[in-house]
Amino acid sequence: MPIYHHLGNLPRKRHQVLVRPDGGMYFEELMGNKGFVGPSTLMYHMRYPTEVRDQRSAGICSLEEATRDDLRHCHFRTASLDCGPSVVRDRVGLLFNDDVALFVARPDASEEPLFRDGGSDELIFVAKGEGTLHSMLGDLPFRSGDYIVIPRGIVHQWEFANNDNHLLILESRGAVRTPKHYRNEFGQLLEGAPFNERDVRPPSNLVTHDDEGDFAVLTKHGQRYTEQVLSHHPFDVVGWDGFYYPWALNIEDFEPKVAAYHLPPPVHQTFESEGFVICSFCPRPFDYGEGAVPAPYFHSNVWTDEVIFYACEEFMSRKGIGFASITLHPDGLPHGPQPGRMEDSIGVKWTDELAVMLDTFAPLKIAKSALSIEDEAYYRSWLG
Repeated sequence: MPIYHHLGNLPRKRHQVLVRPDGGMYFEELMGNKGFVGPSTLMYHMRYPTEVRDQRSAGICSLEEATRDDLRHCHFRTASLDCGPSVVRDRVGLLFNDDVALFVARPDASEEPLFRDGGSDELIFVAKGEGTLHSMLGDLPFRSGDYIVIPRGIVHQWEFANNDNHLLILESRGAVRTPKHYRNEFGQLLEGAPFNERDVRPPSNLVTHDDEGDFAVLTKHGQRYTEQVLSHHPFDVVGWDGFYYPWALNIEDFEPKVAAYHLPPPVHQTFESEGFVICSFCPRPFDYGEGAVPAPYFHSNVWTDEVIFYACEEFMSRKGIGFASITLHPDGLPHGPQPGRMEDSIGVKWTDELAVMLDTFAPLKIAKSALSIEDEAYYRSWLG
């Protein structure tokens, strides 16, 4: 997100000594993507960020594709998913390709590990839950409805306020960002964009840990976990500035467009990355033109797989879904409103739907772990 932000103590110039109270110096680290030309942040550490006492393999985290001999629309009921207590270790993979992997987690208030994703940006939608995302760059309080973007490489730790949490997690090969067509040539969000910089919440309350000892940091990269034991707490940053940090946007701050007649899903776009886009379907007035049909028309996803995560039990074109249901409508097959939904939408003034849509431009694979929660009769739900 191209917004400059800073917290804590900084020297007057970049790459200039920042003097400690005892006369020593703090240690500067540049973190950013695309080498030295992408968004970056300069951090000032109390100790070397490279002090590692021990390192060991911590397991495999690959997804295994389910064997399928047919192509069909799918419905997965994630509210019944048996997840473990950790958002990091116990996220359950459901769909994936080379660009993005989709997981669901239902963590409790147990202590989470210090963690960084070394190979993916993470986009998390908090369907239910609240707490604080702690990181080396400060605290980011979150609540239900929040999208949280965590760029790769940033050490962070989740803290949940209670045990009632449900998260949708996307691990992205590319950088997760606001859509290019929402921004001007200077990176500022345009007038007419469905949200603006005031809606974006960066970290606050930089807490510097001056602690020595053994501190394990779990790193995910590719299909493996690695645990590094540092000689000090990784949240030892006394100040930072830049454009590379975790940030949040609540879905309630997305301002949906409304027209006389039905607008296609791209008007609901919220994020983009390499190989996929994310759209938000929010409460809004329905189409108001004479004879308007608010429910979407039937369509075929040519060159696109469509995934929808339902954050409530209402959706204009679907029936039979529940909170945290996920539908997959693959490339090659037409889909649209189920029987009666198109007719019932005529004359309706308002929808309270709340959902997140993932459109990928390469086919998605179904993970074996999704099969236990699949509604196998879903593809027949269009029968009258």
